[in-house]
Amino acid sequence: MLDGVSLDQLRTFIAAADEGSFSAAGRRLRRAQSVVSQTLANLEGQLGVKLFDRSGHLPVLTDQGRALLADARAVAGDVDLLKARAKTLAGGLEPELSMAVDVMFPDAIFTNAVAAFQKKFPATLLRFDIESSAVIEPVLERRCAIGVVGSWALTPPQLSHEALLTIRVPMVVSPQHPLACRRGRIPMTVLAEHTQLSHIDPCDLSLIFGARIKYPKTWRLSHLGAKLAFLRAGFGFGGMPLHTVEAELASGALIEIVPEDAPPGGHTIQMSAVYRTDSPPGPAGRWFIERLKQAQAPPLKRELTRSQPVPIAAKIVRRRPSGRALASRRKQSL
Repeated sequence: MLDGVSLDQLRTFIAAADEGSFSAAGRRLRRAQSVVSQTLANLEGQLGVKLFDRSGHLPVLTDQGRALLADARAVAGDVDLLKARAKTLAGGLEPELSMAVDVMFPDAIFTNAVAAFQKKFPATLLRFDIESSAVIEPVLERRCAIGVVGSWALTPPQLSHEALLTIRVPMVVSPQHPLACRRGRIPMTVLAEHTQLSHIDPCDLSLIFGARIKYPKTWRLSHLGAKLAFLRAGFGFGGMPLHTVEAELASGALIEIVPEDAPPGGHTIQMSAVYRTDSPPGPAGRWFIERLKQAQAPPLKRELTRSQPVPIAAKIVRRRPSGRALASRRKQSL
């Protein structure tokens, strides 16, 4: 009977264990709950062990189920690696490369990579969506081959991720905002009295700015440009990628404030490339990821340049002696 165990059954087992319920596993696998339940019942019959205790409101892994779950993950992972290696060996250039990119990623770096990509792979159609935060879903559902996400995004086990670059995200307000008058670190209780402007799902904000206090007044603006306009107008406070507000900070149109829980140097976000482990990028996708890895966030480079001393070339000018000096020298020589 063990020869009849299928990869589909193992993936269903893993999904049910990860999600904690058969209905949630069904949503993840896009199947009816009854199909998930029947698949797991068949798997238990073939293995001869009970994987889940169904006596409670939610199914719970048995001791045997927990022991076999690690083996199931290993088998499924090996198959994913096999498929990935086979695709790499096939070496076929993708006819199309689709990407979902978070708006936090620096525009200049991405556009430079796009321009270089079009020269390197003119036969590959490049398609991408710039999203406010919904980047994981298109990759997970195979609508996009690659996603570029921030460190607040929770990466499902089906996805692999590779670090790209780190960007600084200062908290800023308008000079007319009441918080602009405060000096030093601002208590979270004081921040909670004002409106927070966000372009990320509020459920994810605690992963960036801490979870001790949830700001009760939050306006979500999925468009980063709209968020910047609201900040300039003094409607609230919010974090913005440094490369998008450098000019405003330099001119005084925006002022940086420091929350009490801010780490030394301020909050930063790690940007990463994600893709399905069983569908790794081909030659074109791999080239694009490596190109983004080689880039550095422009604001961080400019900050480093400002902190370095600028050498000043000194010129030594030899002056010709005046007439009096020449006469004095002649007298001394005599």
